[in-house]
Amino acid sequence: MNLFDVYPLFDINIVKGKGTRVWDDKGQEYLDLYGGHAVISIGHCHPHYVEMMTHQLNQLGFYSNSVINTLQQQLAKKLGKASGYEDYQFFMINSGAEANENALKLASFTNGRTRVLSVDHAFHGRTSLAVEVTGNPKIVAPINANGHVTFLPMNDLDAWEKELAKGDVCAVILECIQGIGGCVMATPEFAQGLAAACKKYGTILICDEIQCGYGRSGKFFAHQWLGIKPDLITVAKGIANGYPVGGLLISPDFKPVYGQLGTTFGGNHLGCTAALAVLDVFEKEHLVDNAHEVGEYFIAQLKELQKIQPHITEIRGRGLMIGVVLDIPHKEIRSKLIHEQHVFTGCASTNILRILPPLCLTKAEVDDFIYRLKRAFEE
Repeated sequence: MNLFDVYPLFDINIVKGKGTRVWDDKGQEYLDLYGGHAVISIGHCHPHYVEMMTHQLNQLGFYSNSVINTLQQQLAKKLGKASGYEDYQFFMINSGAEANENALKLASFTNGRTRVLSVDHAFHGRTSLAVEVTGNPKIVAPINANGHVTFLPMNDLDAWEKELAKGDVCAVILECIQGIGGCVMATPEFAQGLAAACKKYGTILICDEIQCGYGRSGKFFAHQWLGIKPDLITVAKGIANGYPVGGLLISPDFKPVYGQLGTTFGGNHLGCTAALAVLDVFEKEHLVDNAHEVGEYFIAQLKELQKIQPHITEIRGRGLMIGVVLDIPHKEIRSKLIHEQHVFTGCASTNILRILPPLCLTKAEVDDFIYRLKRAFEE
């Protein structure tokens, strides 16, 4: 049997990782400024993470959600304290797409509506509802195109208020810093106006914090820079440092009903352990503060490079979620970074380098990258 060929792959086999570095099967070391799509939050193979996962696996890896799992309760309490949402409720699933699916379902169960507003070029996942609210027609199959969604420009509050005033909008779903959309950021004025309009018209506000959340922006959640408090918050990616975990933070205004939501694998013992280990490291190593401090330094250094490198036209983002906008296709520069300078970055659109390193990145590693990026432009 062959693999179903869904991704164009770099001809590199990564076999080992440590901190912000990974190695291929030939022994070549790479600086990892992508972290597997923002998944690696505390660094590859962090010793506390490895120790906790090994211990739990020797006890119990999985059992059914039909019995008490105190690890889930511990995680909910610890996450509430770390994020500032101690009064919210927590539902665990396995991925970001599932988190958004369940958020949209819960919103619709609550107000009985079916229409959703989403941002142009949004990405919220590849499953049924999640892909329908994703602004990329190429990945929306006919069976997913059910007419539920209206796409609107980021930060155009008048356009959003006009749609909300129709009174039929179930939910608004918003990445406060867009991922695939190229690190475009919501403004505080837009976010606050949108939150007020949602409340006025009975619409549920969902913040998709799957990529921009979990400390990456320099606050626990990106929306916390904007002065809003959403009804529902979706998380995944960095929550468990590579183990597949997703989650939904739910306002106390929502009352659970048996049977509405459910999951087989979500909240399993090993996944909870992974997520608890991440929060331990966040607390001990002050990684959210580090993302802010090093991110500010990173953006400043990129803006200095922009002054002398004409191909860089804009620097976007916040914390350690950064977009480097080019006036040329990213493909050649990204290829040089990987094959010649041995640095992994991501991309967005056709001309944006997307930088999503582990949150333990240091200023020295930023300087190292800037040097390598200069060389990639020069060669």
